[in-house]
Amino acid sequence: MKKIVDERADDMELVLDEAEFSQPENNQMIIGISERPKPLQWLFLSFQHVFAMFGATILVPTMTGFPVSVALFASGIGTLIYTFITKRKVPVYLGSSFAYIGAVLIAVEAMGGDISAAQTGLMLIGLIYVIVAILVKFIGKGWIDKLLPPIVIGPMIAVIGLGLAANAVSNAGFVEGGDLRAMAVAVITFLIAAFISTKAKGFFKIIPFLIAILCGYVVSICFGLVDFTPVMEAKWFSLPEFILPFKLGNFATYDLYFGPETWAILPVAFVTIAEHIGDHTVLGKICGKNFLKDPGLDRTLMGDGIATAVSAFMGGPANTTYGENTGVIGMTKIASVYVTTGAACFAIALSCIGKISAFISTIPTCVLGGMSILLYGVIASNGLRVLVDNHIDFGKQRNLVIASAMLVIGLGGAILPIGNFMTLSGTALSALVGVVLNLILPKEN
Repeated sequence: MKKIVDERADDMELVLDEAEFSQPENNQMIIGISERPKPLQWLFLSFQHVFAMFGATILVPTMTGFPVSVALFASGIGTLIYTFITKRKVPVYLGSSFAYIGAVLIAVEAMGGDISAAQTGLMLIGLIYVIVAILVKFIGKGWIDKLLPPIVIGPMIAVIGLGLAANAVSNAGFVEGGDLRAMAVAVITFLIAAFISTKAKGFFKIIPFLIAILCGYVVSICFGLVDFTPVMEAKWFSLPEFILPFKLGNFATYDLYFGPETWAILPVAFVTIAEHIGDHTVLGKICGKNFLKDPGLDRTLMGDGIATAVSAFMGGPANTTYGENTGVIGMTKIASVYVTTGAACFAIALSCIGKISAFISTIPTCVLGGMSILLYGVIASNGLRVLVDNHIDFGKQRNLVIASAMLVIGLGGAILPIGNFMTLSGTALSALVGVVLNLILPKEN
């Protein structure tokens, strides 16, 4: 069979079968969920996912006071735990969750900077996930299709992608008083990713984001947007700064706090469970699979919950499925679970190699912003695809009302306060509105 050998990869043995990239199989995936890439491909594809998740994963602990090194370590361990529990059937990457930032900050502030209340709360969040997973296991999964038909799923996916649009635009620098240099870097990064994903051949076609980030980084250096001070100050090797809920050598001395600050975090679990269902629906549509049925919502919730509990136990933030990495899968058509587990191993290694971790942290937000414009757009577009593929008729008022309400509520900044410490907003509130309207509005003939 004819081989494609990219000139730049002669010494790297990137020899690929032409059919491997020109005739996508496995539900239009170039590399399917259970397929293992060639070693060097595996390396680059996994590192591409690391770049996609890195910025957001370290931002959460930076904002909440949790150790960044532990967040990276827990991200990798959590992904491996999730992959094991879901029987290697879902190419998910777990990173630090933004949903708990508000509740965690309140708990940390109330404790005078001590994270013990937040740490205990997040461990209990993981337990809630496990309990819900067990209920799903015994109750069954048939209710999923009734609560989440295509007319609800489509707008939900669109809200997930478009709800992140403001972050992408802000990171790209397209705001009032923004730096023109940052805007230029974002545009260059975006265009490189777009052209490579549509025009490149062979191996380079499936690593558009890695190449775009590297090129954007070089341009950022030329524009004077990169500060290498963190790299110079970082140590080469150091263990993550674990904050365990007990003192080593004395397991009888626990540092768990069960006050009101802890319990106030727990209701947020039901918001993130709704987001969990939406994220897996998005990924399932991209991969041509129904992950809520196989391996099942019970297993995906179990994996997510245990990963969060383990992260909190070590002193890290809650974990969640990452839309950035879902976007990478959607653009590259590489769904291999080996790639996401490879990224997890990289994250664990980076948590112990200070220089490399610091180097990645010097990537300007405008580079990640330019890439995110494409990634988040892919997610939103898959929501439209759900509606088109299922032939949703918007000539029917019922469908029009459900979709319209979900989009406006989800993207309009609507907030529904529940108590003093919890609010429903964004994807979770939009999903709730869609589910309720689907149940109460009469179906048209």
